[in-house]
Amino acid sequence: MEIQSGRVETVYSEDRHFEAPNWSPDGHFFVVNSKGRLYRLPARGDQRLEEIPTGFATRLNNDHGISPDGRYLVLSHHADEHITDPEQDWLASSIYILPIVGSPTPVKVTAQAPSFWHGWSPDGTTLAFVGRREGEWDIYSIPVAGGQERRLTTCRGLDDGPDYAPDGAFIYYNSFCSGKMEIWRMRSDGSRAEQLTHDAHSNWFPHPSPDGRWVVFLAYLEDQGEDHPFGKQVKLRLMDLRDGSVRDLTPPFLGGQGTINVPSWSPDSRRVAFVAFEKR
Repeated sequence: MEIQSGRVETVYSEDRHFEAPNWSPDGHFFVVNSKGRLYRLPARGDQRLEEIPTGFATRLNNDHGISPDGRYLVLSHHADEHITDPEQDWLASSIYILPIVGSPTPVKVTAQAPSFWHGWSPDGTTLAFVGRREGEWDIYSIPVAGGQERRLTTCRGLDDGPDYAPDGAFIYYNSFCSGKMEIWRMRSDGSRAEQLTHDAHSNWFPHPSPDGRWVVFLAYLEDQGEDHPFGKQVKLRLMDLRDGSVRDLTPPFLGGQGTINVPSWSPDSRRVAFVAFEKR
């Protein structure tokens, strides 16, 4: 989607379920997930999915991303094979790092599960993620090399989707803190949380643009409580950080879970990549 013109370009279409495009820092390719694995998709030219080798990590969800310098991947993998109920796989999700070209041995970052990655600090040193600890969903940060995780939110209700501003000063996220899912932001240390949207939609997954001017996010047309299901009518909306105004970026389409879970801006801040689960 071109931000200024509103033009939508279909980059890739296939009769299979794939999700969550990351746009590479050089603009040359996307990373998407499908059926527990990661794939590279050229932004131009021969547009076929090429699997990225992730070794033992073949039970991935759609929370993956690329480091600011373009050298590494982060992924969220359901690591515990002792969980036999597919509906409970997510309870074992942990965060791993590996080179951008892939690796047979991804390195585990988080010690506790479930943990789902969502943001990488601009200086490359810190990951932001959502985790459930003692029954409560909150946003945490942790060094890329692993170590002690730091709890950043404490409000009751689900906090999710943390993504860093390009200068690292803020983390944008969605929260049920007010009793409805809205877009929030806080300082990167967890202080000075503020609610940014106040509307009839159920708002998820805010992503600041590389130039720091915009935030794109997913809006369900109907209230979903604390859930973000697949197969609902949604639209992308755009917030102008100069004045806080919000406008629709797309008309409604079939989407939701998997549409824009992770950072997906083009490096020049002119376009956003997303997945629609219907032909456009």
